Amino acid sequence: MIKRTAPRRAAQAACCPEYAGVSRRGLLSGGLAVGTTAVLGSAVVTAAPASAAAAGAVMVVLSLRGAADGLSLVVPYNDPVIKNGSARPKIGIPAGRLLATNGTFGLHPELAPVLPLWNAGEMAAVHATGLPAPNRSHFAAMEEIEDANPGSTTREGWLNRLIGDLPGTSPLQGFAVGGGVVPTSLYGTHPVMSAGDVESVGFAGVDGDDGSRLRSLHTLWDRKGGPLGSAMSATFGSVRDFAPARDTSDGKSSYPNTDLGRALSEVARIIRGDVGVGVITVDQGDWDMHSGLGTLDWGSMRNNARELAEALAAFFDDLGNQRSKVTLVAFSEFGRRVQENANYGLDHGYGNVMLLAGAGVKGGYYGTMPPLSAALDADVPVTTDYRSVLSEVVTTRLKASRAAVFPGFSPEPVGVMTSL
Repeated sequence: MIKRTAPRRAAQAACCPEYAGVSRRGLLSGGLAVGTTAVLGSAVVTAAPASAAAAGAVMVVLSLRGAADGLSLVVPYNDPVIKNGSARPKIGIPAGRLLATNGTFGLHPELAPVLPLWNAGEMAAVHATGLPAPNRSHFAAMEEIEDANPGSTTREGWLNRLIGDLPGTSPLQGFAVGGGVVPTSLYGTHPVMSAGDVESVGFAGVDGDDGSRLRSLHTLWDRKGGPLGSAMSATFGSVRDFAPARDTSDGKSSYPNTDLGRALSEVARIIRGDVGVGVITVDQGDWDMHSGLGTLDWGSMRNNARELAEALAAFFDDLGNQRSKVTLVAFSEFGRRVQENANYGLDHGYGNVMLLAGAGVKGGYYGTMPPLSAALDADVPVTTDYRSVLSEVVTTRLKASRAAVFPGFSPEPVGVMTSL
């Protein structure tokens, strides 16, 4: 008999070597957006003239870093190799424990906190999605999925291209909640902003003084030209325009005391501040479960799914009167294999599930899932290019040009979004 302590110990070393050593707060791939930057506190603003961004729809992009197992989050429970347990004899989830079943798919039991969103028709899952071709390297796949322009030699993220297609030029239109480095999706020529929390957006040492420090900064920089002068001009404007977000209080929702809970709390404050943000990125890490994924009684999948669901439920509750303009999309760089390994885990795979919630989402299950195989190297296939899903959000909610955001790509209809 295998003691439960064995897989618990294995879970502590679940990551592959490529992914090991990357902290939950340091999972953003890519670098600072192109151009000169100005640093204020722990926030980063890229160089561009400051101007107020147009208010409107907001897209929150949640990256499940490390390749989440879509077959655990949204289970095709009537597929023969899933139903008979031949693919996942130890980590499989009994059909009777699944939530929101429809005869084909069901949700992991720990996703119960988002059932109100699901039952209200405000949450959807699109299965068997992913890159056009398999890429099993975490960071190469992150780069590819966030560039979203195969074959291009220009390093520019799809969200940066999206921002460039929106009215206005304020760095506040694109905001990364995390460290001082933006994800690849936001990397590019258009100005964006990055900060760990709302309170970091400001000038060190100015709170509580008589205003002399800020006046001195203006005296020093207002007449400066060149890239650095432009960066400081953008910084002054961004801090000024961001003030309503700093004036908001923490929400009353019960966020989980986790990195994702804290991050989404900051996202909600930014949105409730109504400062003209159009796109916000945030991460949830630790999905690289080569071992210790576990069962419904223990393991990393149970914990991560619960954290995800609790944070999402609290976030949408916290948005208040801004909720009607927020659409959230969550996805990973790739999925996991169909067949479990010997360590209560799964190796790198291909197809995965995308989750959408909020404004404009037509709730339910989407995507075509062919019959799966229980062979050792069997993958979830990709029957829907992930860009087809994102294209629907971009065009229906933000009214941006699909060709500008995903150049050269012809999407297939998914039907997961309604028009504004």
